Amino acid sequence: MSSQPKGFDFSLLNPQQRDAVRHGEGPLLILAGAGTGKTRVLTARIAKLVGDGVPPGQILSVTFTNKAAREMRSRVTGMLPRGRAKELWLGTFHSFCVRLLRESIDRLGYKPNFTIYSQGEQLGLMRRILTRIRARDEKLEPEVALALISKARNTGTPLGEIAGELVQEAHQQYAEEMQTLNAVDFDDLLVLAVRILADHPEVATGWHQRLQHVLVDEFQDTNRLQMELVRQLVGPPYNVAVVGDDDQSIYGWRGAESANILHFERFFPDPTVVKLEENYRSTTPILHTANSLIRHNIGRRTKSLWSRNAGSEPVRLVTAPDDKAEASMVANEILRGHNGGAPWEDYAVLFRTNAQSRLIEQEFRRQRIPYRIVGGRSFYDRREVRDVLAYLSVLANPDDDMNLLRILNTPPRGIGQASIRLAIEHSQNNRKPVISALLSEEFQRTLPRKTAAALASFIAWMEEMRNDILRPGASIGQVAERMIKEMGYADFIRRTCSEPEDALNRETNVREAIQSMFEHEARHGRSGLQAFLDETSLTTDKQEDDDLEKKSGVTLITLHASKGLEFPCVYLIGVEEGILPHSRSVEENSLEEERRLLYVGITRAMRSMTMTSCATRRRHGERMPCRKSSFLDEISREHLIELDYGAERAKPMTDEGKAAVFSQLRRIMQGADDAKQ
Repeated sequence: MSSQPKGFDFSLLNPQQRDAVRHGEGPLLILAGAGTGKTRVLTARIAKLVGDGVPPGQILSVTFTNKAAREMRSRVTGMLPRGRAKELWLGTFHSFCVRLLRESIDRLGYKPNFTIYSQGEQLGLMRRILTRIRARDEKLEPEVALALISKARNTGTPLGEIAGELVQEAHQQYAEEMQTLNAVDFDDLLVLAVRILADHPEVATGWHQRLQHVLVDEFQDTNRLQMELVRQLVGPPYNVAVVGDDDQSIYGWRGAESANILHFERFFPDPTVVKLEENYRSTTPILHTANSLIRHNIGRRTKSLWSRNAGSEPVRLVTAPDDKAEASMVANEILRGHNGGAPWEDYAVLFRTNAQSRLIEQEFRRQRIPYRIVGGRSFYDRREVRDVLAYLSVLANPDDDMNLLRILNTPPRGIGQASIRLAIEHSQNNRKPVISALLSEEFQRTLPRKTAAALASFIAWMEEMRNDILRPGASIGQVAERMIKEMGYADFIRRTCSEPEDALNRETNVREAIQSMFEHEARHGRSGLQAFLDETSLTTDKQEDDDLEKKSGVTLITLHASKGLEFPCVYLIGVEEGILPHSRSVEENSLEEERRLLYVGITRAMRSMTMTSCATRRRHGERMPCRKSSFLDEISREHLIELDYGAERAKPMTDEGKAAVFSQLRRIMQGADDAKQ
């Protein structure tokens, strides 16, 4: 018997959305175009399954970002009986793999308390390996080595096909040392999970029994490993529902395979296909323009977005004399719109590469327009926060060399670099973790008496901290707070900062890190140190470091980062050959992905969309002629108007324009007066 989810009215769904929500058993492919309400469909489907008697603990829903997972859980919580949403398996691919590996990784020779290495920790380990194995005349950056290894693992390409012998040897030693350290990286989470499911049928069978339904969001962004994970998790009758849009597949450069959605039938037999084409975000002119562009891609799953909102503004294509005029035009129009009552946050400037934002930023600063940039350094990548997390990681996993070496003399405690190098050599010679060397009487006899005493004191103190923090029911936040105080970390910060303001900021970051522990305990109870470290490792995703809701001003954002967002008024700058499509796209055979990128940019706009191109642009210190993007020739002119900003600027100013200029001057003068006070 079917029941309607609590607090949800099926009349809110259109017929296609209802078909997706009510689908019974068997594979389901939901082709959800931009702005067609896919999150509503996913959450309603989960609630419907629970209403039909499927236990929440037998439903797995995976997405790509923690932010998307939090939003989905928040929505589902309001649709299910009290407390039931907590039983769902709902999170990212990586967070699910962590849970799977904690249960089964011992089959691969790891211990369940493995550490998840951050990018910085991976780089440190690879740097040490390369220093050890490469000849003097060989040059290989650790970032390059790790990128090649990651590409091979995610695409299934043999490493020998894309890298030389040095990278292959580095990979072998890297894998061996990671296992010795009982550590895994983000790629390992997927690789090892897939390996366990493939090599241990009893584990796969267990998951088939535990999971009645699997749902995957943003399916067009899945790579080979993620697709294989889904295949291993789902057994007959293949109750897998995936939601995605091949027209928004823009991450091929990092391994995403649009073939997963284009050839879904090859992976799961006879799927039901539902198309969501009614768009609730944009106007008819915007959608008609986007449709006319994307239809030029070959082999796509045909769909055509439409809206009940006819809109009042055509899409504009503005040609500026140069890049300075382009920045000036964008700034002037946004300022005029804001003076007319529109919030700064209504506006977004989208660009293909970060470098394009420089002149826009300069112009915004000149005109005192507040802005927010998407992208930046993660809170969890800050040095002082990494120090705190390193201490906790070592308490959870003493075999974690990378973090142990980070904290051994931080703050300084009399264990010098010479002694640390001896410990590393001892561990390498005996093929054991560094902690084994530090605890070895043979090694300790090689140290000066003072250093040996400092080391013994450190080890005893860490053992005391470890016993306290691993005690059942212990508060991670309280123990960490005491640990920071006892090691004198605040004094260390003040001594090492040249500016009091810098020291204050770093101390604040440490307090924020401690606060995150208490918040974790408030959400999950005192679930233990490892649970906190897992959550932290999985929330350092660069795409999520900048929460737009916490900032104010006009949004400056790359096209790649804009996917999933929407803004009332969008300026998409630099639609020129060599920029969009990027000059690399022809040689990399990625022209269709560049077209999808422009399509994604256009469909971010809710009310108005302006694309710009320049007649000339300054490159490498010289002014160079520009050519409009070939994509613009593919776009229908039915709802598009073309304007020449140079010609418009030369026209006499209207009374309205003069008023806007005087308003701007008043703002600038007011700002100058405020600065003097």
